[in-house]
Amino acid sequence: MAHDDLIKSILTGSKTVAVVGISDKLGRPSLTVASYLKDHGFDVLPVNPNLSSVAHVPCYPDLKSLPVTPDLVVIFRKASDIPDVVREAVATAVPRVWIQEGIVSEEGYRMAEIAGMAVIMDKCIMKEHARLTREGHLAKEHH
Repeated sequence: MAHDDLIKSILTGSKTVAVVGISDKLGRPSLTVASYLKDHGFDVLPVNPNLSSVAHVPCYPDLKSLPVTPDLVVIFRKASDIPDVVREAVATAVPRVWIQEGIVSEEGYRMAEIAGMAVIMDKCIMKEHARLTREGHLAKEHH
């Protein structure tokens, strides 16, 4: 599958998105991206064991604590943490993983691929969504 086709299929096939490693600090990329996704029709589930809520939304300590299985996990963690997050995503039957821009974990990427997940690494989901929407490949609002 061509890269844009994979990105498009991940975005159009996802409604519920868990953001692992979200911050509650304004200006942090994880919070900016989560807000963008929410504004574009995605149901966002914050995941960070150190926070009880983010923007008045309950925050969960890990993927297995979520009330539903997300369609997509967007990961904002350091590269060395990626394999553990992917393992947890596999264990909770999440079908798609997005490893954010600037984060590279070949081990985590391979684990996701071997598990049959759709996976993107080292790209910003917000930038890719905005670009594909601008180019007319995605509808303005995601439903």
